[in-house]
Amino acid sequence: MKLKGEIHLFLIRLAFLLVFLWVLFGLLFGITTMKNNDMSPRISAGDLLFYYRLEKPKSGDVVVLQKAGEKYVGRVIAAGGDTVEITEDEKVKINGSKIVENDIFYDTPQYESDTVYPLTLNSGEYFILGDQRENAKDSRYFGAVKGKEIKGRVITVLRRSDI
Repeated sequence: MKLKGEIHLFLIRLAFLLVFLWVLFGLLFGITTMKNNDMSPRISAGDLLFYYRLEKPKSGDVVVLQKAGEKYVGRVIAAGGDTVEITEDEKVKINGSKIVENDIFYDTPQYESDTVYPLTLNSGEYFILGDQRENAKDSRYFGAVKGKEIKGRVITVLRRSDI
């Protein structure tokens, strides 16, 4: 009889633990791995990313997004109401002004896609670029990202170890 009570108590505790973990990692936080080098040199392929789901992203935030069933990671450079342009000389303009990005070491070429510049973002839309500007799959490739496609803002990166 005592064993049956202990098993019952264990199952109740296990159920509470599972519900707690589901709330923690299903509603508040998320975990994913960086699959490519779109955010290099800051985030590399294989790094583990923790992201927070309950906050609207703002310019400069690194976010995890899902587009056409695939997860991507990129940096928000513009939000609803902003006008974005990728110029012929591979520079980024927001609302008519070239932006200075001290931590971006690559030019930003236009991609051959359906995205037409200048692009004015609607409310709830974001323009997201990878830090590795020459090869990243980002808004130049698939256009503006809707707020509901953004899974969360990256809060921590755990580096992959080659040990």
